[in-house]
Amino acid sequence: MASTAPDSATGIAPDPAVEWRVSNTLVPYAEALAEMEARNAAVAAGEAREMVWLLEHPPVYTAGTSADPKELTDPRFEVVEAGRGGRYTYHGPGQRVGYLMLDLNSRGKDVRCFVHAIEGWVIDTLSDFGVEAWRSEGRVGIWTRDIDGREAKIGAIGVRVRRWVTMHGFSVNLDPDLSHFSGIVPCGIEEFGVTSLARLGKEVSREDWDAALIARAQDFLDTLDRTGRNSCR
Repeated sequence: MASTAPDSATGIAPDPAVEWRVSNTLVPYAEALAEMEARNAAVAAGEAREMVWLLEHPPVYTAGTSADPKELTDPRFEVVEAGRGGRYTYHGPGQRVGYLMLDLNSRGKDVRCFVHAIEGWVIDTLSDFGVEAWRSEGRVGIWTRDIDGREAKIGAIGVRVRRWVTMHGFSVNLDPDLSHFSGIVPCGIEEFGVTSLARLGKEVSREDWDAALIARAQDFLDTLDRTGRNSCR
């Protein structure tokens, strides 16, 4: 079984209230889910700091609360009930995942703004690598222009909030095996494809991605902290 070790804490975390954990080996999805749930409860109880966890999983299909069994077209990998919002999603090597255990009690109790802020964080980080990405009304996720000129998804978002403490988060395709997505209808959106930084000609290591993401994290956290005072934009 894959292990979470070795993990590391980054030296450039923007907010001392938030623990940053970086896993450098594949973390089984069920193991990560159990750790997320435990940390969520500890944060809610005031017994642990908030945490952002960057990691990758072995190949797995995860089912959100709105998953339609008809959209699991080829269950060639393990299928796990995730407990988050959304439908079916694929995770696997080459896809960087960010799990967020943040306390919205102190960062604005607005789930819509929380998701909006995550989208902005990922979009801004993609721009650092020369990739223009955007939100698309009515379609969950982060979108860009694929090599064939059509819109394609490069990042997925799915969250759960319990006692106003968040779980799950986002994933971004650095260089996964895109054929693995063909076993599902990703996020229930059949008419659009999935792409990656590598497919777009951008060779980005997980270390470079993590560093760029963390460099923009303070803006993300500041956006959340403003949520309690203003509506999200």
